[in-house]
Amino acid sequence: MPEAELRPVRGAPALRLGPARASGIRSLVIADLHLGLGATPERPLGPPEANAPRLAAEILDLARREGARRLILAGDTKHPIVGVPRPLRRPLFDFFAELLAGDLRVELVLGNHDVGIARHLPREVDVVPATGYVREGVGIFHGHRWPSAAVLRAKRLVAGHLHPGVRFAATVDDPATKRRCWLRVEFPSARVPRRGRRRIGARELVVVPAFNPVAGAEALNRDRPERGRTFLYRRFLSHGVVRAYLLDGTDVGTIPIPRRGPRARSRS
Repeated sequence: MPEAELRPVRGAPALRLGPARASGIRSLVIADLHLGLGATPERPLGPPEANAPRLAAEILDLARREGARRLILAGDTKHPIVGVPRPLRRPLFDFFAELLAGDLRVELVLGNHDVGIARHLPREVDVVPATGYVREGVGIFHGHRWPSAAVLRAKRLVAGHLHPGVRFAATVDDPATKRRCWLRVEFPSARVPRRGRRRIGARELVVVPAFNPVAGAEALNRDRPERGRTFLYRRFLSHGVVRAYLLDGTDVGTIPIPRRGPRARSRS
C-alpha cells in the first residue's frame, strides 16, 4: 500500500496529510491553538491576532487552499489547563461550529491543556484520547505522554506540544530574534527510542509548530525546553537526528540535542 503524503504547508504552521488511497480525503494537521490565551475581562476572546474567530477563518482558508476536508487538531486546543471558563465556552463552541459549517470533519486529539473540553464541543467533533491514533498510516499524538501501542508502531509520527522555535541574532532590519519552526527527527536504527521492552517502530517524527502566533516558542538551538515540555524532548528528540525548518521552508540545519541526563543543556 502506498504511503500517504505528509508535508508542511509553506508559510503556515500546518501539515497536509494524505490520502494513501484515491478514495480517501485529505487532512490538515495543526497543533497548539491555545484558544483563550491572552483573554481578559475587557477582551474575552483574546488578542485580535489570536482570537477564536480569527483562527477559525485562517484554518478554513488553509483547508480550502490545500483541498482538505478533514481537520486534525493534535492537542492543546484550549489554553486553560483544567476546565473551560464560562467566558470561553461560547467562543469555543462557535469556533468548532464555524469549522463544521465550512464542511470540515474535525478530529481532536486531547492535549495536556484540554482537560474538560469534550463536554463543550459540538457533538460532530470526534475526540481522540491523549494516547493518539493512526490516520493514513501516520501516528498522531500531542506529545506530553506516551502514545498508544498502535501509534508507536507507525512508521511516521506527528506531535505538537513542544512549540519548537529557533533564535537568531537581532538586526536593525530584523529585530524578531525567535521564530517558529518545524522539526523533523530521523531515528537511526541504533537509537530508536523504547518504552520498556516495546520498541518504537517509527523512522521519523515531525513536530508541528504552535498554530497560535502568540503561544510562544522554545528556542531549541539555545536551550532545552522549559519544564513541562521536556517529555517529547527527552524521550524522542534525544534519540534522533533533529533538523529545523522555518515556516517558509528555510533549512536551518541540525539541532544538537543532549543525550545524557535530564538537566543537560544545548547551546548553539
